[in-house]
Amino acid sequence: MSSQPNSLSAVRARLSLEYPMSLGTFDTYDAAQKAIDTLSDAQFPVQNCLIVGTDLKQLERITGRLTWGRVLAAGALSGVWLGLFVGFIFALFDSQNNVLALVLSTVLVGALFGLVWSAIGYAATGGRRDFSSVSQIVPSRFEVLCEHKVAQQAREILAREGVVGPTLT
Repeated sequence: MSSQPNSLSAVRARLSLEYPMSLGTFDTYDAAQKAIDTLSDAQFPVQNCLIVGTDLKQLERITGRLTWGRVLAAGALSGVWLGLFVGFIFALFDSQNNVLALVLSTVLVGALFGLVWSAIGYAATGGRRDFSSVSQIVPSRFEVLCEHKVAQQAREILAREGVVGPTLT
């Protein structure tokens, strides 16, 4: 009996190489991409390559101050959208023809629910995080890896084509 791999292991299988060897490291993704493009132009089997972002950093951009007014308004607005969605779903199955009243009531209940839920969440922080932000994880360098069986061929192509930037290892 065979078992189906779960989706995470299937992704890992597609994103991994058996015995990877480094072709070089690059300061930008564009430079790493150019190395792969150079290999592709030389008819190299690029399916044996992998670009890996390394030296990861988390950047967090502060977008503003949080106040009770902003928190409650955002919570109510979020609840309105949820209530609108639920109201339209209920309206699809309503046989009474009171669609407008149904949608308006779910919007009001949703706004109230969002307002209360956001107030509870904000109060629970105790003022320790009075700002909103967006964050992103970005790599500082990019390493191009290649299957060991074709790594030397790839290095020769990159050297011959004069690709600037790699530090061959």
